[in-house]
Amino acid sequence: MSFFDDPFDPRSRIHACSCGRHASDSEHDAERRAEAAAAAEDDERALTRVVEQGVLRALFPHEPTRRAFLRAVGASTAAAAVSQFLPVGLIGEALAQPGPLEKTKLAVGFIPITCATPIIMAKPMGFYERHGLDVDVVKTAGWAVVRDKTLNGEYDAAHMLSPMPIAITMGAGSNPIPYTMPAVENINGQAITLAMRHKDRRDPADWKGFKFAVPFEYSMHNYLLRYYLAEHGIDPDRDVQIRVVPPPEMVANLRADNLDGFLAPDPVNQRAVYDGVGFIHLLSKEIWDGHPCCAFAASRAFVTEMPNTYSALLKSIIDATAFATKHENRKEIAAAIAPANYLNQPVTVVEQVLTGTYADGLGEVKRDPERIDFAPFPWESFAVWIMTQMKRWGQVSGDIDYPQIARQVYLASDAARLMKEVGLEPPVETSKGFTVMGKPFDPAEPEAYLGTFDIRRT
Repeated sequence: MSFFDDPFDPRSRIHACSCGRHASDSEHDAERRAEAAAAAEDDERALTRVVEQGVLRALFPHEPTRRAFLRAVGASTAAAAVSQFLPVGLIGEALAQPGPLEKTKLAVGFIPITCATPIIMAKPMGFYERHGLDVDVVKTAGWAVVRDKTLNGEYDAAHMLSPMPIAITMGAGSNPIPYTMPAVENINGQAITLAMRHKDRRDPADWKGFKFAVPFEYSMHNYLLRYYLAEHGIDPDRDVQIRVVPPPEMVANLRADNLDGFLAPDPVNQRAVYDGVGFIHLLSKEIWDGHPCCAFAASRAFVTEMPNTYSALLKSIIDATAFATKHENRKEIAAAIAPANYLNQPVTVVEQVLTGTYADGLGEVKRDPERIDFAPFPWESFAVWIMTQMKRWGQVSGDIDYPQIARQVYLASDAARLMKEVGLEPPVETSKGFTVMGKPFDPAEPEAYLGTFDIRRT
């Protein structure tokens, strides 16, 4: 018997059989696999089947009677007769509705960068309200503060760098605490910016002795900068200095000659151009097109103890993400998130980032509509790649269960379910291969990939 069998089919069984449930273990396993596939393809129909079975069990507690009735009148007549007295569709809809929100007033921390666009814009543009939430989005000084305030419960959830939930879960730099990342906030959207005095030093092989900044140790910025330098023969630990500098302080440090450059989130890069102190050397998408950067993250405790609130919060952010994916909405979004309580940037700076029509600082206007984009699906293979780089640079060591940690932290199934509800089409798979600077990455072979690098700490 399957929960998803048609109860109006006289050949089906909806009561336990004499052997328990199935004729053999192989039949049991095969049916379970089929059920899972069917449920994944059509949750609504699966729920309807469960409701229909409950109704018919109540009406026909004796299995032979149900079968005889169905043979006599036919499935369609039986279904029509039952629906006159018990509206199965309405029952299913009622069961599908989430329960009441466990908490409606929430605090969500963010760093003032365009990577946080969906989390930020959901406040002034009403996406949180739409899903029954009163969310205070709290501007925060740096990533360590965001991490600490979410761990101590001051923030219910937060805008984080996509490697941070993995590092927290693995205990890299701190005690391990189960953390989750159910949605990517943005893909691409970063750049390497150099001080204007280096406009004639564009060859990375000529950068020995440079001082660079990244926003956090556990960041795509750190890993992408290291990857880029190493591919050009520069050891990121021995040939240059890489410092952690909060994004709001990067431009001032570039202006003061404390830095030669940075791989930073926007609008930091564009603000350096706007202020005339730096130029955009290259966009991060030129290193890895489609890479994740920032994310919506929450503790495993928040997800499990407040499931309805968690679902509403995640749906609000994915709903905002769906709006942000449309380029015709980008100028409206820029106006909403530029004010002082959010990004505190001139609207023109934010517009240049979001629209992809921007000044590069060297006298040219570039047009790249994919400079930043918003794709919420948390590919598990993203997590696997991040872990290879954590191990490559000595942040973690030993044997790593890459797929298990990826599944535990990057909640692809939650994202897929809610993406459907807001009109986005989630991918069928949860992992995919990709290419970083011309080198293919196979998520099924992380250790082999790690072994291909000449410059590494492990």
